[in-house]
Amino acid sequence: MKLLAPIAFVCGLAAMALATNLEDAKTPPMKLGSFTVCLAVKDIEASKAFYEKLDFQQVSGDVKKRWLVLQNGTTKIGLFQGLIPKNSLTFNPGSTPERETLKDFQDVRELQHLLKIRGVAVKNAVDETTDGPAGFEITDPDGNPILIDQYVSKPKR
Repeated sequence: MKLLAPIAFVCGLAAMALATNLEDAKTPPMKLGSFTVCLAVKDIEASKAFYEKLDFQQVSGDVKKRWLVLQNGTTKIGLFQGLIPKNSLTFNPGSTPERETLKDFQDVRELQHLLKIRGVAVKNAVDETTDGPAGFEITDPDGNPILIDQYVSKPKR
């Protein structure tokens, strides 16, 4: 009998762990899309010149509007002068690093729903009844902003 108590305890722990894993498995893995590090810069022209020395090339934006996106391979850096309060991470659902629109992808509204289920606080929530371009923000434990910014319409399924 003394031997059965520890076995029952270990089995109980294993059952609880399995139940937790099954609970986590109920939500699909997230596919966030292409990724850009967005930098709050003091002088956009100086920053652009610096990153061009690292072989980054401008792929979108306008210096006059104080924002640019530069790319080297699949690595993208956004430069924003006076437009964002601090450096942030940006994911673009529905887009490849080459800015091609995917035919099927996890829509920003689906990602927002999954994050809410997982207990992540969402800022500037998207109206889930819409189907056009949209975005929202979350914040990591260190206060770093993460923007989920979908600039294409919801996929047709």
